[in-house]
Amino acid sequence: MSTGSEEHLARVCLDADSCFFVFFSFFFNPFSTVNLLDSKASQGELGWISYPAHGWEEISGVDEHYTPIHTFQVCNIMEYNQNNWLRTSWIPRKSAQKIYVELKFTLRDCNSIPLVLGTCKETFNLHYLETDEDQGALFREHQFSKIDTIAADESFTQMDLGDRILKLNTEVREVGPITRKGFYLAFQDLGACVALVSVRVYFKKCPLMVRNLAIFPDTVPMDSQSLVEVQGSCVNNSKEEDPPKMYCSTEGEWLVPIGKCLCNTGYEERGYSCQACRPGFYKSSSGSMKCSKCPPNSHTYQEGSVRCTCDNNYFRSEGDPASMACTRPPSAPRNVISVINETSVILDWSWPSDTGGRKDVTFSVVCKRCGLGRPPCEPCRGSVRFLPRPTGLSNTTVTVTDLLAHTNYTFEIEALNGVSALAPSHRQFAAVTITTNQAAPSPVTVIRKDKTSRNSVSLSWLEPERPNGIILDYEVKYYEKQEQETSYTILRSKGTNVTLSGLKPDTSYLLQIRARTAAGYGTSSRKFEFETSPDSFSISSENSQVMLIAVCSAVGIIFLTVVVYILVSRFCGQSKSKHPGEKRLNFGNGHLRLPGVRTYVDPHTYEDPSQAVHEFARELDASGIAIDKVVGAGEFGEVCSGRLKLPSKKEICVAIKTLKVGYTEEQRRDFLSEASIMGQFDHPNIIRLEGVVTRSKPVMIVTEYMENGSLDSFLRKHDAQFTVIQLVGMLRGIASGMKYLSDMGYVHRDLAARNILVNSNLVCKVSDFGLSRVLEDDPEAAYTTRGGKIPIRWTAPEAIAYRKFTSASDVWSYGIVLWEVMSYGERPYWEMSNQDVIKAVDEGYRLPPPMDCPAALYQLMLDSWQKERNNRPKFTDIVSFLDKLIRNPGSLKVIANTASRPSNLLLERSGTSDVTTFRSMGGWLDSVRTLPCRDAFGGVGYSSCDTLPKTSAEEFKKVGVTIAGPQKIVSSIRTLEAHAKNGPVPV
Repeated sequence: MSTGSEEHLARVCLDADSCFFVFFSFFFNPFSTVNLLDSKASQGELGWISYPAHGWEEISGVDEHYTPIHTFQVCNIMEYNQNNWLRTSWIPRKSAQKIYVELKFTLRDCNSIPLVLGTCKETFNLHYLETDEDQGALFREHQFSKIDTIAADESFTQMDLGDRILKLNTEVREVGPITRKGFYLAFQDLGACVALVSVRVYFKKCPLMVRNLAIFPDTVPMDSQSLVEVQGSCVNNSKEEDPPKMYCSTEGEWLVPIGKCLCNTGYEERGYSCQACRPGFYKSSSGSMKCSKCPPNSHTYQEGSVRCTCDNNYFRSEGDPASMACTRPPSAPRNVISVINETSVILDWSWPSDTGGRKDVTFSVVCKRCGLGRPPCEPCRGSVRFLPRPTGLSNTTVTVTDLLAHTNYTFEIEALNGVSALAPSHRQFAAVTITTNQAAPSPVTVIRKDKTSRNSVSLSWLEPERPNGIILDYEVKYYEKQEQETSYTILRSKGTNVTLSGLKPDTSYLLQIRARTAAGYGTSSRKFEFETSPDSFSISSENSQVMLIAVCSAVGIIFLTVVVYILVSRFCGQSKSKHPGEKRLNFGNGHLRLPGVRTYVDPHTYEDPSQAVHEFARELDASGIAIDKVVGAGEFGEVCSGRLKLPSKKEICVAIKTLKVGYTEEQRRDFLSEASIMGQFDHPNIIRLEGVVTRSKPVMIVTEYMENGSLDSFLRKHDAQFTVIQLVGMLRGIASGMKYLSDMGYVHRDLAARNILVNSNLVCKVSDFGLSRVLEDDPEAAYTTRGGKIPIRWTAPEAIAYRKFTSASDVWSYGIVLWEVMSYGERPYWEMSNQDVIKAVDEGYRLPPPMDCPAALYQLMLDSWQKERNNRPKFTDIVSFLDKLIRNPGSLKVIANTASRPSNLLLERSGTSDVTTFRSMGGWLDSVRTLPCRDAFGGVGYSSCDTLPKTSAEEFKKVGVTIAGPQKIVSSIRTLEAHAKNGPVPV
């Protein structure tokens, strides 16, 4: 059927009941021929008709392989006017439309025949006749149509006859289209000496073919068109992905395969068919992939499996893919630790030793209240709170609050994964039983108003029903009703009565009281409302002058007192007052109201640092704080994200720092000192403090939530995704925040991109205010802080050498931040050691400009890194400079050139002379000792300040000059121009 050097026998099935074997070539060259007549293959006489009878003669013989053959020959060359015909028997055309006739014959050279009497020919004619049926012996010459005149390529001579060497000719002629049921062939001799060795009549077809798992049937090419489109049928156990098609050419060759079939689930392609997966293997989706071995802990004993069955005690959840190993529920959590803090407990545990082979492990905590002497336990009441939640925990810790005092509780901690629900009998948990300690007092419920005047009121109250210990003092909080707690005053009293003075006449006030024991503050009482008496007296005309003098005197005394208070607060940093029974703190929006210019007050100067917390930070109710998830960990505890809901305000997202369990009082003071500092600031580019929680556990600092996190990691994540104007806008925000801090007299000392937070609007805010620093003797070390180590590469030289931290050292750090921003969060000085950085900076080397950094910004970096701190710009100057750049974006198009810089990573040796100190270009060039300047620059024509900036780095190289920091030189030259025109120019 098909030809080729190698063949393959395959069993192909169209459906479950129809299968057959077929040969396929390993090489894609599929075409075949179908014989309609082959004289050489006939065993008996052919029965062809010769006209006239003495013309063509049938002779039987053998070929070179001694196979019997029948040949026809004619050689009537000694007679004139020869017209000898030989007609074949009737040939049915079957499905052929175009037929091919192959003739093998010998022909004698006329020149080799002596004494020829007639006309000798060296050709003969081929004819055909179409009919619908066999016409028997009837022969009519005029009915035949000529196909062609056949000539020999090789003819034989008399010598060839003697040697019995016959030169065989082969000729093929195409006939068609054939439209009748059959046809005759006829051979006409006009006087040649010719012998027909074999006659073969055939047609071509595209044979049965399997391609891309689709069967294409035998197809006979059409004569009317060049290609025939044939639709294939998918083999058994397969389906169409794209409709399979191929094209049959007129030469009987398959061309241009399109589309394919894919084996069904449970079946794979083997050879030219889809065979079922063997036992132990599966295939879960249709496609060309092979069957896969069953994943761990599963099996299958059948053929054609779509998925494998889990072994005993192993499971697969609904969402698990078939390729995933079967798993089981995890074992119980280990090493459960409970830390009791009054009526709250922190539970911590280790991961189970066996997670069941899954990664989706979560934890669930069940609380049960157990009575003394009573074994049965009941579920905890609904008021018990879990932080962050009781179920779906991804971390191995949870805080449980609002428990009852002196009560036994049992907590069951269970590890769960995706198959725990499928195996309830296999679930395990770890249990821990605790007894709570002393609780905070219950709320004050009874408050009485004893005496009222126009400027004061006396109140008393009853001790709480459940003091839960010795009451140390009471906190009395009151404010004007119309201000709705935006400005309030707090008094602390040892007893159960207090007199509120300095009130406004005829004004309504709201008041709340809460008690404090060693366990902390209890819940505040309900809001109690009272009013002061109206102003009911008047000044008589006789005493009006005396009263006016008295009032004026009082006003003068108050004014002098305020002035003295301001001076004392400014230069001493603190105003202390002690009263044996109570302390008064005045707040506005939770902050201390100080008249005049706001100045930073160091909380460590307070005799009681905790007083600074309550003076500068708003106390929040822990019930209004919801912790969502843990986002990090600090030295003092965890950092979480959550939500804050204040009374009559919309819920907002916040960041929450918690103080870890087991803290010392010193750690608590250090933790809250950051809030004492942060609470004094109010600026859009300074992280905003929402408040603190100090009267319940855990102790918390609550700040605004910055969605994009720290600036350095944010820039690395979004490398090269911002415009220069966007980056300058970020830098302007940082500089504005630092200007605010500088104006308040606060030195940050740890300004770095990691301590800048970014919100969803790309607003940058300065953070990290609670660190103290100690310089170690080890030159490789960094400043040690309670929050971690501060790398030396951000610190100004004088701060490293002499611990001189000022706003000028913050400006140096700002220059490093500027470099970080323009390099999208690269590490300053890369992998250099701290000792190498200190040495290099001290010798005058500076960081090179980042890629595509505007020259103006790089010049600002270099100005910020002046060794003499008094020469560095102020933050006010930096903000003004950046504002000018934002208003004139074209000034950012000039890029700092790094092409001609040396390979050293650090540039700008400060030992070179400052160009601004010279009156001429030549004077400056004479001062530069690191370059063969004067002669070399003569080669590039430095006759004026205008020519040198226009000179390219390539021109410098031609004269043997290597320029370190060309942008700095160009900028200095331009400064020199201004210096020459306008007099001295400050750097």
